[in-house]
Order: sequence, then C-alpha cells, then structure tokens
Amino acid sequence: MNQKDIEKIKQRLLEMRDELEMLNATAKASTATVVLDQSSVGRLSRVDALQGQQMALETERRRKLQLTQITGALQRIESNNYGFCADCGEEIIAGRLFINPTATKCVNCSE
Repeated sequence: MNQKDIEKIKQRLLEMRDELEMLNATAKASTATVVLDQSSVGRLSRVDALQGQQMALETERRRKLQLTQITGALQRIESNNYGFCADCGEEIIAGRLFINPTATKCVNCSE
C-alpha cells in the first residue's frame, strides 16, 4: 500500500473518530438513570424507558469499541505497522482496508 492510500485512510479514520466522539457527547442523556416512580410514570412507560436506556448503553459500548479500534489503527499508521495482518504478518489488501480501515487481519486469517 502506498503512502497516498495510507493518508486517505488516516483522514477517514480521523473523521470517523471525530464523528463518534460527537455522537458520544450528544447521547449522554439517553444513558441517564431511569426514574422508577410509579406515581409519575406507568409500568409500560417505565419498561419502555428502561429498554431505551439499555439500547443507548449498548450503542455507547459499541462506539467506545470503535474508538479503541480507530485509535489502534492510527497508532499502527504512526509506527509504520499499518496494513499488515496481526496473525500471519502478510499485507492486508487495500480494498479490505478501504472498506474497514480498522481491520487487523487479512481475509484468510479472519475466517
């Protein structure tokens, strides 16, 4: 993979990171504690609120995982280890990295 392609991928990773951080900042209210006061909220409304809270927490967990993967990819770019399979050491094809810039394994090793 040439330096121009790596720079494009790096820019994409930085944009992905910025977007995820912005989403995390705006989604904080969704993960707030649900009030369980039956006099102010009906049982079904509470269940719906709890379900919404759990979905928001799972979404936040997935965003954090993505941020960790993006940080790892950016570190590999800086250390010139980007684009090589973590298992076999072979070069990961550019098409795979354009689709998933956080990929750490080649197609053969990921199966």
